[in-house]
Amino acid sequence: MPTSPRSSRRDFLKTASAAVAVPYIITSTALGNQNVPPASDRIVMGGIGIGNMGGGDQGAFLGRGDVQYVATCDVRKNVRENSKSRIDKHYNNQDCTAYNDFRELLAREDIDAVHVATPDHWHAIMVIEACRNGKDVYCQKPETLTLREGPLMVDAARRYARVVSGGSQRVLEDYQGVVNKIWSGEIGAVKSINVNVGPLSQACNLPAQNQPDNIDWELWLGPAPWAPYNEARCSGSFSTSGNSWRSYIDYSGGGMTDWGAHHFGGATFAIDVRDLQPAEIVFNNDNGHQHLEFRYPNGISLTHNKPGQGNLQVEGDGQTRAPKPVPVYKGSGGIYGDFIDCVKTRERPFRDIEFAVNSVALSHLGSISYRLQRSLKWDSAAQQFVDDAEANRYLDRARREPWQI
Repeated sequence: MPTSPRSSRRDFLKTASAAVAVPYIITSTALGNQNVPPASDRIVMGGIGIGNMGGGDQGAFLGRGDVQYVATCDVRKNVRENSKSRIDKHYNNQDCTAYNDFRELLAREDIDAVHVATPDHWHAIMVIEACRNGKDVYCQKPETLTLREGPLMVDAARRYARVVSGGSQRVLEDYQGVVNKIWSGEIGAVKSINVNVGPLSQACNLPAQNQPDNIDWELWLGPAPWAPYNEARCSGSFSTSGNSWRSYIDYSGGGMTDWGAHHFGGATFAIDVRDLQPAEIVFNNDNGHQHLEFRYPNGISLTHNKPGQGNLQVEGDGQTRAPKPVPVYKGSGGIYGDFIDCVKTRERPFRDIEFAVNSVALSHLGSISYRLQRSLKWDSAAQQFVDDAEANRYLDRARREPWQI
């Protein structure tokens, strides 16, 4: 990989400083110690969207000695000011810059990587823009709001040679038992695995409320349809059954994508189809109980809400097979450490954006099948439904100007 402008600048500064004869002061923090690398070797980071998950992500990265956290961004004034105070207190300085507009943060040449934890309708735009600005990205799940966004995010990561990681820690950490059972060869060849998750997102008809001065409502909405301010509409509550942006179709896919990113991610990892998408989505309605079967080209099935089946319940042929090694995080510190290690080595992270996109695509494909109340055939190469104009209208959605991708 060609040397980045940022690396060249750092190398120049090291060489230049060695040639300077006059005295100068370098703090012990800048020089580093046995636990903290010198400043020139730390990953310079910023965060965009510092809510419930964003605050947790920020804390994880802020606590790493190999990260220097320098910028924070949120459209809510109190949130970004509290975030800046937290960062400044951690480093015992006033160096962190707080931004309202994410584009100003991404324009900084000194930042190596960002984490994104905004509502879902912003993810694709921010990830793609970050890649264009030479930043590596850790993006919270669900990574996409529509099917069309996924390939565009993957293309941006590859085109600009960026490390882009999805954010579901549960894929490996919650489902390790299921994964080990399958990858050890104990149950033989996999026939199917089931995922139980929901509900779908819903329309939002909340009444207008007086808009407080401490939120940039136009920028919060961004590409989403204009709607009046309501505190429940933009609430970061983890609920997916109403009164949070996670519940509403303009901003999220509901529980189907929010928790589906975890469960479908764990299931696709367990049955080793992370690099594939299904060819067919079979809609079933058994005495009013609706459920799906996703059929992969390799013959494996992944079911959704199948009657009598538990979450990530797997069926094999019982013929013991040779074990294979299970992929794990790189570096140390869980999924956050995996991302930082890959920023340094330029390897693909455990939740590489392509794997993340393929798993959340199941949520979108399933949601479309449920909304249309019928089966679908999917051409993963063309990224469209086969001979199905009605279904293809669900591939993407209109976005307000100037937020096109």
